[in-house]
Amino acid sequence: MKPIAFTLNGVAKTLTVDEDRTLLWVLRDDLGMTGTKFGCGASFCGACTVLVDGKEVRTCVTPVSRVAGKKVVTVEGLAQGDKLSPVQEAFVEHVGYQCGYCTSGMVIGATALLNENPKPTRDQIVQGMERHLCRCAAHQRIVDAVESAAKKMAGGRK
Repeated sequence: MKPIAFTLNGVAKTLTVDEDRTLLWVLRDDLGMTGTKFGCGASFCGACTVLVDGKEVRTCVTPVSRVAGKKVVTVEGLAQGDKLSPVQEAFVEHVGYQCGYCTSGMVIGATALLNENPKPTRDQIVQGMERHLCRCAAHQRIVDAVESAAKKMAGGRK
């Protein structure tokens, strides 16, 4: 057991935990961030994705010790109060989900993509989101949502 300090959704946190425990279970069980989902447990599906210092990270294979001193953002941390982020709004507007299980990882992945490339082409969106699996066949709506969010974030221009 070791104290691990990091920032979660803008709030400083210090937990005494097994440093090899996965970030997924620390977020879900210790911190109540249940938007981060367990999917495959092997970094394949993307349901567990969060941002760590602005980069996409799969929490199911990431020891909590790797986020010491870093900024972690979960899907719960994207909104500003009651105002959804542009990506979250676009997923709602375009119904970029069906069962919803992959949605938090998709939203985080789309946010990371748009942080790196604010004006992606449709092909770049498809390529950037392909590591996130959706078994409900909502991929077309997800791509539409990411494209819409990019336009909103650019002030309506593309």
